[in-house]
Amino acid sequence: MEINWFNLIFSSIMLGIGLAMDAFSVSLANGLNEPNMKTRKILGISATFAIFQALMPLIGWFAVSGFLELFYKFKPFIPWISFILLCFIGGKMLYENIKSKDNENSYIKILTVKALLIQAIATSIDALTAGIDFAKDYSLKQYPYVFLAVLIIAALTFIICLGGVKIGQKMGTKLSSKAGILGGCVLIFLGLKIFVTNIIFA
Repeated sequence: MEINWFNLIFSSIMLGIGLAMDAFSVSLANGLNEPNMKTRKILGISATFAIFQALMPLIGWFAVSGFLELFYKFKPFIPWISFILLCFIGGKMLYENIKSKDNENSYIKILTVKALLIQAIATSIDALTAGIDFAKDYSLKQYPYVFLAVLIIAALTFIICLGGVKIGQKMGTKLSSKAGILGGCVLIFLGLKIFVTNIIFA
């Protein structure tokens, strides 16, 4: 089968932007909650989201290609997992920031590696379904094209999340102690949005 490179790259860019929006929202919340975040950590956050956004479509592609029935049994649980994880992280962020009332320049830095991994899973798990489209268009033997697509998705996610953290930092500095509360609300709202979109309007 002849590959249309323009369509492959263009569709990968559009898919990458769409998939990165949830990760952007969470990155924004992280920046709000930690305005003084160091550059190394910002790069680490962006890279983590990028890796998971690339990994999930690959898993979906392999699953559909080799274990179609098993994947479809798991698919209904995807929005529930995102909803629970994001509400848990957002609720924790809200609780910690409301509880802490030391001074206006005190920020709660709760973004541990564990919390970041939970965020990455919650925002990328719906990308598993993108693997269905890959499986329709590309067989396992055409893996280079799928790898190119997920590399584009990863690169876009990295850039978008980098911008999200930076914007959140600037907003967080201005909002002071209320920034963490807003960040928690963003995560909970995102969880609700994923749930409503995938369950109620599916």
